[in-house]
Amino acid sequence: MAIVEVRRREHETVGGLLRRFTRKIQRSKVLLQARSRKFAERSKSEYKTRKEALRRIKWQKNMARLRKLGKIE
Repeated sequence: MAIVEVRRREHETVGGLLRRFTRKIQRSKVLLQARSRKFAERSKSEYKTRKEALRRIKWQKNMARLRKLGKIE
């Protein structure tokens, strides 16, 4: 990750310094990298994906059976 550094200029207000800092942060794309790391999801293990698929298949078969019996529409 890139390091963003902003030093206060002579006779510069705190608001001006803050504006320069936020602009520099947005241009350096540091926020995009941080957000992508924050919301990144780990890939599921092969075991878990198979288990979910089997559960889904079982549920679908059960729903089809109940429809056939007329218990649900």
